[in-house]
Amino acid sequence: MREFARFLFGRRTRRRWIHLILGGALAMPYVFVGQIIVGPALDSRYVFADIRAQLLSFAVGLPLAALTAALFPLTRSLEAGAVRSLCGVDAERLSYSPARSRVAKRRSAAWFTLHLGFGGIISGMSLAVPPLAGVLIALPVVAVFSDGLLGLPAAWDRPWVLALMPFAGAAFLVALAACAAAAGTLLARWAPTLLGPTPEDRLAAAEARAADLAVRNRLARELHDSVGHALSAVTLQASAARRVLDSDPEFVREALAAIEDTTRRTVGELDAVLGVLREGDAPGTAPAPTLVADLDGLLRRTKAGGLRVTASVDADPEALAPVLSREAYRIVQEGLSNALKHAGDQVTVSLRIGIADGHLEITLENPLTSASPCRPGGGHGLRGIADRARLLGGTVAAGAEAGTWRLHVRLPIKGPTSPR
Repeated sequence: MREFARFLFGRRTRRRWIHLILGGALAMPYVFVGQIIVGPALDSRYVFADIRAQLLSFAVGLPLAALTAALFPLTRSLEAGAVRSLCGVDAERLSYSPARSRVAKRRSAAWFTLHLGFGGIISGMSLAVPPLAGVLIALPVVAVFSDGLLGLPAAWDRPWVLALMPFAGAAFLVALAACAAAAGTLLARWAPTLLGPTPEDRLAAAEARAADLAVRNRLARELHDSVGHALSAVTLQASAARRVLDSDPEFVREALAAIEDTTRRTVGELDAVLGVLREGDAPGTAPAPTLVADLDGLLRRTKAGGLRVTASVDADPEALAPVLSREAYRIVQEGLSNALKHAGDQVTVSLRIGIADGHLEITLENPLTSASPCRPGGGHGLRGIADRARLLGGTVAAGAEAGTWRLHVRLPIKGPTSPR
């Protein structure tokens, strides 16, 4: 009994009732248009005095409402917001974008018609039933204190009929509540089907999530490569300067200058990385580093950290596409950063950049030492290199060979030009 009472008069039911009343209010302009059409057809000057004309006006107005919903895509957005707030439907099951496809427009039109149809009926009942129920409930009292029943049928002037009138009034009120609850429940059940995302909406949402994830992954790679390399280089530069602080002041000055240069440049690179999240680079944003403009500075800063590097460049960086040059720079930067972290400053790293068979080849080698094993939880650097190479259509090979750690990357010179 308590569950039945909650179904009829609970908070959710009351909110759905309000939603139905709003539907009835939205139906009124269409009913008025229907009256303009129906009135002359029935030769009726006063449509409100003719129940048949009122019903016909309501029936004519509903197709007009469906046409409105089909022509105005924002109808789905507005109706979805109302359903979420008043009908208790989970937000994830509704679509709040305008209805663009034919399927979405047909569903929106069907929903709008049902909302206004049920809403008009329940609104009419809500206006008519409570006064009638009030009259029936008060009828026995009126009969006691008056001589007649004010023009009501004489058959009602019987004791047993008057005794049943309050129960009939209460039954009308319960019936009204039951109709409103049933209509609200049906609309809430149909809402996810008619206002939910269509297959096209789901595909568009999946593509948007994939694009957002691609941007986030690219941002993570850029942050790892630029900031991670800078922190590794600064750490080793500071460590080397501390060890010779008293014995080699000149080296300390060079290390401090390298630290200053590395941090200043990293701030500029960080600004460029954060530009990935913007629609376009803002004026004054530092450009992303490339082989043609920044390879020499990268090697100089790496050597200042104590790492011995021999570089052989047999390719013209200026002839490379900007995207290829940028990604190749990041690959070289990450390879040197890994050598700084894992091999230490007691080894010599060999870097070779060349062109063979239409590919840009990048090779880094360094002898394995006791400090060379990867730190626990590592591997993000190689993963980032592999991601960059894959997006450009290239390949990566990394591993130990005869006591030497070797990283070999092949990137097609003519390939994808806008990695995501």
